[in-house]
Amino acid sequence: MSEEILTTDPEQIRLAHQTGEGAQELKPQARDVVLTGGLWPEDDATTIINMGPQHPSTHGVLRIMLELDGETVLRVKPVVGYLHTGMEKTGEELTYVQGATNVTRMDYVSPLSNELVWSLAVEKLLGVEVPPRAVWMRMMLVELNRMASHLLFQATNGMDMAALSMMIYGWREREEVLRLIEMITGLRMNNNFIRPSGVAADLPAGWDSETLKVCDLVEAGVQEYSALLNENPIWIERLSGVGVINTEQALGLGITGPILRSTGFAWDLRKAQPYLAYDEVDFDVIYTQNGDCYDRFSIRLYEILESVKIVRQCVEKMPTGDYRTQDPKITPPPRTRINESMEALIHHFKLFTEGFRVPAGETYVAIESPRGEIGCYLTADGTAKPARMHIRGPSFYNLQSLSTMAEGSLVADTVAVISSIDPILGEVDR
Repeated sequence: MSEEILTTDPEQIRLAHQTGEGAQELKPQARDVVLTGGLWPEDDATTIINMGPQHPSTHGVLRIMLELDGETVLRVKPVVGYLHTGMEKTGEELTYVQGATNVTRMDYVSPLSNELVWSLAVEKLLGVEVPPRAVWMRMMLVELNRMASHLLFQATNGMDMAALSMMIYGWREREEVLRLIEMITGLRMNNNFIRPSGVAADLPAGWDSETLKVCDLVEAGVQEYSALLNENPIWIERLSGVGVINTEQALGLGITGPILRSTGFAWDLRKAQPYLAYDEVDFDVIYTQNGDCYDRFSIRLYEILESVKIVRQCVEKMPTGDYRTQDPKITPPPRTRINESMEALIHHFKLFTEGFRVPAGETYVAIESPRGEIGCYLTADGTAKPARMHIRGPSFYNLQSLSTMAEGSLVADTVAVISSIDPILGEVDR
C-alpha cells in the first residue's frame, strides 16, 4: 500500500480521485471531514443550514437560511418566491368585475379582507357609496374571517410548539366559523362575495341565530384555550422572552398588526382610521409591552373575543334595505328581470364580459387584516381593467422581522418565532 496522503487541498483531493493515486489511502487532517466536492469547516467555524422550504413550521413554502454557532442562531435570511403566482400582474389583465376572484386567493386564510380592500379601492375611484346593509354585512364577514384566521393560528402555533391538543381544539371552533361563512357566502374560502358595489347576495334565512350560536361556541373555546395554555408552565417558558422586537425596530421594518401591537404600540386601522362602520361599534385594541412570542400569541387569542363582540353588535344593528348599490353602470340587474327583459339580459352580459369602465386616476386604500395593514394601490386609465395594481401584503413586511427576532436565539426558538409571525406565503409571493 502506498504512503498515506494527508491533505485538505480540494484540488489535490480531486486529482487523487481522478487518477486513482492514493485513493484508498486518502485521509483528512484532524478536525476536517472530507466530503465529495469539498470539506466541512473546522469545529470552531460556523455552519450554514437550510430550514425548508418544506419545513412544517414555515406555514407555507418558505426557505430559511440559518448561520449557526452550535445551536445558537447568528444570522437568519428568509428566502421567498417559491409560491410566486403573479397575481398583481394578472390583476392588470382582468376586469374590475373579475378582480375580486383574483385577490381573494392571496391571503387564503382571510380572503374576505383581500376582497374588501380591493372593493373599497375600486369604489373610491368610481366615487360610489354602498348601502348601509352592505357596509354592516362586510364588517360582520371580515370579523368572522378574523376569528377563523386567529383560530387557525392558535391551532398551528400549538402544533409548532408540540402542544398537539391545540391543533384539535383550534380546528374545532374554526370549522364552526367556516360553516357559518359558507352558509352566508356559499364557500368556506376564496369566497368572491365582497365585490365592488356591495356584496354578492343578501343574508340567508336564519343567519342571525346561527351567527350568535357560533359566537357563543367561539367564546367558550377561547376560555378553554386560555386555561389550557396560560396555566401551562412549559408553554409560558417556551414563548416568554423569545423572539423579542421593540417598537422602533418594528416601525423601521414597516411591521403592523399583532406584531407591532405586541411592542406596546396600539395601532389598529379600525380605530386609527375607521372605515366601514367601525366607529359605530364598541371594541378594544388589544396590545402588550414585551414584544415576544408569548405576547403575540396572547394578542391573537384575545382579539378573537373582540371580534366576537363586534359580530354580536352587527347582528343587533344590521340595517334593512339593499345589499348593493343600484347604479346600473356597475351593478347587474336582478336575476328575475333577466328572464323578462332583453335589455336586462344584454346589460348583464356586457357587465360580465366587458366589465365597467373606471375613470382615470389613482388611489390607495388600507384596512386592518388579521396580519396587519393590507393595502390596495390602483391606477385606472379609463378602461375596464386597472393599468396598475399593487397589494401591500402585511405578511411580506412582517416576515422581515424574522432576522431581528431570531438572531442570538436557539434553533428550536426559530420555529416559535416563525409561528408567532403567522405569515401566509400566498400573500408574500404575490
